[in-house]
Amino acid sequence: MKRLGKTVSAALAVSALLATLGGCEGQKGPAEGAGEKVDKTVEKVGQQIEKAGESIQDAAKGDKK
Repeated sequence: MKRLGKTVSAALAVSALLATLGGCEGQKGPAEGAGEKVDKTVEKVGQQIEKAGESIQDAAKGDKK
């Protein structure tokens, strides 16, 4: 019977933790917003670098776009 009590207690603790974490999900702080902007910018820069690399390769082969 003690084992069942421990299992129920553990399940309640996990449920409380998940409920607490779920409530925080909608709130974004300024650091998180800034981080998302940095991520987007880095992704765009990476895409531009990739395009530039492809253009350099095409130029080296003699192809023009």
